Amino acid sequence: MHIEFFRDYCLSKKAVTESFPFDETTLVFKVAGKMFALASLDSQPLRVNLKCNPERALALRETYENILPGYHMSKKHWNTVILAGSITQDLLVELTDHSYELIVNSLTKKARKEAGL
Repeated sequence: MHIEFFRDYCLSKKAVTESFPFDETTLVFKVAGKMFALASLDSQPLRVNLKCNPERALALRETYENILPGYHMSKKHWNTVILAGSITQDLLVELTDHSYELIVNSLTKKARKEAGL
């Protein structure tokens, strides 16, 4: 899978912005100012970090060898997904949606309204 697909998919979601707040190789996607996805542009194969429900995060790590505890993130709430092997485009979309929705659901009503969500 290519970064173009992942980037386009993230940006297709409502109220999403992209930036490079840490360095020139870590692309960060935010919804209403809160991170839901990061992509390491200098990794081959591509690696992305996605927020995840803690119980689901553990189950995913047990099921897929290319899903690891979040690199440089809270290991409880973030997974690093290596886009190779058993990680399909459908699974990536599902995990990206889950991450996005976790952030949106954590926003206050006021923040959701301000973001147009």
